[in-house]
Amino acid sequence: MTPKETLQKWIEAFNRADVETISELYANDAINHQVANEPIVGKAAIKQMFATEFAAAEMICIPENIFTDGEWAILEWKDPNGLRGCGFFHIQNDKIIFQRGYWDKLSFLKLHHLPLE
Repeated sequence: MTPKETLQKWIEAFNRADVETISELYANDAINHQVANEPIVGKAAIKQMFATEFAAAEMICIPENIFTDGEWAILEWKDPNGLRGCGFFHIQNDKIIFQRGYWDKLSFLKLHHLPLE
């Protein structure tokens, strides 16, 4: 798969809140660093992160732009509530080895009526 195809599978799994499928897209030693949070290291920890987050809030990723550059796929997204963000995915051998995401955590917590940290 190309990095874009891997990212498109990630978006589909994310929008279904499909923890199994989304976690299988990560390498065993992958890092997911949402800059509003501490980095999550390892496929098992990333899987647990998604399970926790999908249980806490209904999240939908609407792609606005997808860009690729070699092993990198870049996603500009929005959600139905107007929240926007950007994600960078380093993909090798059809697996995400590194992900960094930028989004407004305070707005997310308020939109989903979650406790402010």
